[in-house]
Amino acid sequence: MARLPPLNALRAFEAAARHLSFNAAAEELNVTPAAISHQIKALEADLGVALFRRLNRAVRLTDAGQACAPGLRDAFERMAEAVARARQGNSLGPLTVTASPAIAAKWLVPRLERFHARHPSIDLRVDASMRLVDFTREDVHVGLRYGTGNYPGLHTELLLRSEIFPVCSPALLKGKHPLRKPDDLRHHTLIHDETATLEPNGPDWAMWLRAAGVADVDTSHGLRFNQVALGIDAAIGGRGVMLARDVFTSADIAAGRLVRPFAGAMPAYFAIYVVIPPALLTAPKVKAFRDWLFEEAKT
Repeated sequence: MARLPPLNALRAFEAAARHLSFNAAAEELNVTPAAISHQIKALEADLGVALFRRLNRAVRLTDAGQACAPGLRDAFERMAEAVARARQGNSLGPLTVTASPAIAAKWLVPRLERFHARHPSIDLRVDASMRLVDFTREDVHVGLRYGTGNYPGLHTELLLRSEIFPVCSPALLKGKHPLRKPDDLRHHTLIHDETATLEPNGPDWAMWLRAAGVADVDTSHGLRFNQVALGIDAAIGGRGVMLARDVFTSADIAAGRLVRPFAGAMPAYFAIYVVIPPALLTAPKVKAFRDWLFEEAKT
């Protein structure tokens, strides 16, 4: 990283450039105008360029000053936001976690009782939404995202990889057409997760059946849902067989509400990642929640 000039000099220049006044900058920073002038002269000497044109009763930015000022203004605003969020992370307000409805309903919520048992003093707010929140502008501390892990500006950690396999109600293992082998799917309704189309090369029913060696099951029909949790609930209710990701079905399988009628699974391209603004990484309640997430991911 290139060497930066002293922070006080950069701050003095940014304030003077914003006000176009050394006196106003001095008042804002609670120093003397002479101190502002000294800091800016030192900065100009460090950079080797003039940043201001000094007139009789005013100052104006040179071309170099105009080029430098917007970037520094943005940098100081972001620093102020980061500090504010770090302070917020240590406040007594609720810990806000954003996650897709599927992650929230099918992975996070079934486990929250254990988090509250360990950290009863931490109030938790879950924002279940498909939208990607702006951590720099919204009151959100931690995110669980199902994707590729490419989230610029955020501290990103892989939490869980994902596999894809058919699931159904235990009731479908019995009856007139019990599910025993993939070929038996011809007698059952296929449940389609339409959100899977967002995943590059994400396996669908046609792909899974080809891999299973089944060629004559019509995959164009069935139930389709644009929310993963709705499809899983339909499978639990015996409405059909769903091609689902284990990260969304593990709790229902453990509880016996769903079963895997066949062995084998296909890897998913997407995975679940924990994302946290870097300024909040050391906030006690954020750290407690992050550590708990990774403990849960091992179970």
